[in-house]
Amino acid sequence: MSIRHNQIKWQCRRGLRELDLLFRKVIIEQLDSFENHELDLLEQVLKYEDQALFDFIFKEESLGDFDHEKFILEKIKNYV
Repeated sequence: MSIRHNQIKWQCRRGLRELDLLFRKVIIEQLDSFENHELDLLEQVLKYEDQALFDFIFKEESLGDFDHEKFILEKIKNYV
């Protein structure tokens, strides 16, 4: 496992239990298969505040960034 993967795993530990469990599933099932551009997007998404991510994933409130929203819908939301 690379240093980058370890850093991403650490960033996936969230303050909201729902997000923590969600990102844990993504990491276990997909992290090793992500390409570099997907890892870049994941790192960018993980910079959002927990509440903003929660609101987008569970309440469909916009994050204001189409690429981030598309990534979440394609790679993360299907674990809800």
